[in-house]
Amino acid sequence: MFVVRLNLGCGPNPAAGWINLDLRREQGVQLCCDLRRGLALATECADYAVGMHVLQDLPWPEIPPAVSEMYRVLKPRGVLRLGLPDLDRAIDAYRRKDAGYFYVSDAHMLSLGGKLVTQIVWYGSVRTPFTFDFARELLIKAGFASVVSCAFQRTESAHPQIVELDNRPRETLFVEATK
Repeated sequence: MFVVRLNLGCGPNPAAGWINLDLRREQGVQLCCDLRRGLALATECADYAVGMHVLQDLPWPEIPPAVSEMYRVLKPRGVLRLGLPDLDRAIDAYRRKDAGYFYVSDAHMLSLGGKLVTQIVWYGSVRTPFTFDFARELLIKAGFASVVSCAFQRTESAHPQIVELDNRPRETLFVEATK
């Protein structure tokens, strides 16, 4: 049986064996499209989809339509795996006074609060940080039946390959939603 798996927002890192989609035309991108405005894919065509560090680049009002579009293209019982910047983890590091958690160099920010804010907004590219309960609420409102938090390269789904695109484990909240 042929499994359809989508790599949403792949950027310059398309993955072999996946249908790679991105807003920008890059080498290896099979479908150039805007998730917020609809994917040129049939309804219920994909077994699973992965979006690593995609949703945080959208302003809040554009996230629900993007999540609804992800839901639309998944088959019944299809699974969506998201990698999102983990606001709780960053706040916990800040409260522990763990400057080593942050990727922001001292040349850019010396204060721990400055490192926290700079990392959360990643120099202005991140528009919306995430917590698990926020992600869960958005996904449930879009129609997903279940939403779980997962560890790096660990899945709760019947698709072990869904974790192939996981990256940035230290700062990422991994979430799986089943249609």
